[in-house]
Amino acid sequence: MTRETVLNAGLMTLLLVVPLAAWTFDEPFLITLATRAVIFAIAGIGLNLALGFGGLVSFGHAAFFGLGGYAMGILAHHAQTYTALATWPVAIEGTKSMPVIWLMAIGAGALAALVIGALSLRTKGVYFIMITLAFGQMLYYFAISWSAYGGEDGLSIYVRNGFPGLNTMDPIQFFAICYALLLIVLLSVNRVAQSSFGMMLRAARQSEDRVQAVGQAPFRLYLTAFTISGAITGLAGALFADLNRFVSPTMLSWQTSGEIMIFVILGGVGRVFGPVAGAALFILLEHSLGGSSEYWHIYLGAILLGVVLFARGGLYGFLAGREQADD
Repeated sequence: MTRETVLNAGLMTLLLVVPLAAWTFDEPFLITLATRAVIFAIAGIGLNLALGFGGLVSFGHAAFFGLGGYAMGILAHHAQTYTALATWPVAIEGTKSMPVIWLMAIGAGALAALVIGALSLRTKGVYFIMITLAFGQMLYYFAISWSAYGGEDGLSIYVRNGFPGLNTMDPIQFFAICYALLLIVLLSVNRVAQSSFGMMLRAARQSEDRVQAVGQAPFRLYLTAFTISGAITGLAGALFADLNRFVSPTMLSWQTSGEIMIFVILGGVGRVFGPVAGAALFILLEHSLGGSSEYWHIYLGAILLGVVLFARGGLYGFLAGREQADD
């Protein structure tokens, strides 16, 4: 058993024990913090698939995060107001069912990533970064002007969406749903990373010419990874909106894209469990430092700078004591 395997098990155990202890001592706020960490971890895992394995530095992943949130908000809004989304050619109703909403959020994130990726991947380097940022900002300003769904004020959902057999308004039960989805996402991404597709994707990141020499098209590899990445991030957006029972254009802003990237860099780029550690550390810093100073991001920046300069591979690279084979 490797040191990294032990770290993975310890991290996931800690992430489960903390909210259970908070539930035992009737501390719902701590459960909510743990739930936020889990949801942010899912978003970070989505970006890590594109950034860590494909080398695609996307600064527009908030677009998929926000689209997932708006998919939840719009469906739930029409369900609670008893109005149809569309009446032609057939009536489409809203829904409060979480599984249906998740599918819609995943589909919205994947479709947007497919379109944005197909256009953005025609560029490289800083141009790719800027065009993904541009797409994200386009959607952000569209959401601000979308008065039908709150515009700049956002959209409130009065009651959290439902899941069969569970009371989703109970913080510990909603945490259990998010934690289970995190496990599913981790297992799925780990499977992708170890598959032939994952190996070809990492190979394309290192040398596109070699990949082309064996008959593979780097563009298709990148686009597939980017689409899957958008789907996962869209799911995280729906969960985050459900947690807050509120969705706003802020979810689509470049600051949100930056935060998702911070989760990946802090935990370890290219490590499956890295974004989980990064998101947990981010929430810990936000909670512990945010109450003492409104400028707590200065301390976060100092920590991030230290990680970049002295802990190549993020927290996982530092604690595991070895670099990943493909770095």
